[in-house]
Amino acid sequence: MPPERILVVIDGMGVGGSQRQIAHLLAGMDRSRWQPELAYFRERSFLVDALVQAGTPVHHLPKRARLDPRFLIAYAALLRRRDYALVHAFSLTAEFWTVLAARASGRHPVLIASERNQYLDKPAWYWRLKRLTLGHCAAVIANSSAGAVATAQRTGLPVSRFDTVVNGVDQVPPIAPDERDAVRRHLDVPAGRVLGLFAGRLVAQKNLDCLIAALAALAPEQRPWIALAGDGPLRGQLEQLAREAGVAADLSFLGERSDTVRLMQAADFLVLPSRFEGQSNALLEAMAAGCPVIASAVGGTPELVRDGRTGLLFAPGSVAALSACMARLCTDPTLRARLSRQAREHVAQAHAVPTLVAATTAVYERCLLRRAAGTLTRTADAGRHVAAGGPP
Repeated sequence: MPPERILVVIDGMGVGGSQRQIAHLLAGMDRSRWQPELAYFRERSFLVDALVQAGTPVHHLPKRARLDPRFLIAYAALLRRRDYALVHAFSLTAEFWTVLAARASGRHPVLIASERNQYLDKPAWYWRLKRLTLGHCAAVIANSSAGAVATAQRTGLPVSRFDTVVNGVDQVPPIAPDERDAVRRHLDVPAGRVLGLFAGRLVAQKNLDCLIAALAALAPEQRPWIALAGDGPLRGQLEQLAREAGVAADLSFLGERSDTVRLMQAADFLVLPSRFEGQSNALLEAMAAGCPVIASAVGGTPELVRDGRTGLLFAPGSVAALSACMARLCTDPTLRARLSRQAREHVAQAHAVPTLVAATTAVYERCLLRRAAGTLTRTADAGRHVAAGGPP
């Protein structure tokens, strides 16, 4: 039997969690069974370059406006020309336009949707549109049980319609002590200070106000030195907040970095105080790199981090609890070493990239078999719901 031609589609292919998982998935698929291709609308990154170099066909479909007829025509033409057996969309924007393009193309690929976060900040129209698009899909793949449950509740769909496939990560070999020291010197970490790291976007979801307040709550001699790797719209506000809290000297805003895994290898812990998460790639990568983690117990995080065993969890938004976690790791190198070892063992067993690929393609196989047998069902009756708020 010839390999099935499938398409994975996402609106942006910048460097983010979903994009890294797409790269893992496409690179790891069995080419004797699958012929995978990628389509994206904006933001090319080194992840796309690596896929192209590996021989994966990539299609850039420029979307120039919220409503772009030329984009829809081009997408429909791609579906018609390539005649995919299955299309897996990784965002609501990709799902919505895939549904329209599939109808316009006259082709009937199996459609798979995704849920990558809890998205507690989304308005009501988002969930109406999500339900509408899911009504055309044969399956929904979530990266955490919490994300599946949250989406089921907000769309009114049964949670049984969701498949949970956890994120995958490559194992990272330990860093040599002299290399670790060199990274810390390059960051200008003060001598004798414990190095904490945040890696991610500087946005409201990450609740970095809580981190700054927790740092300020510690006595100066107890404080770790925190490096923030990432950028975002709140950078100026956070820098001002750090000055007002008297901890500007205890924080370093690094901006966007392409070496976050190396920073994780050099850090004494990673902290993620988010208000909501699906399954954080930053946590997963830190655990694979042997960096102990402190995280708020939100969304899919407790599914990944076992408190006291593979990391430390604290109540979301609790400044006192986060301060206590940081103080605990700052003063207990034995605990840091134990959490590091156990976290590495856990992700190697439960979050290997081949596990991600096998679980995802198992969903594909099931849906294609059901279509061949004439028993394929969609996730909901799409005709009963009308979205408000406009297309993404």
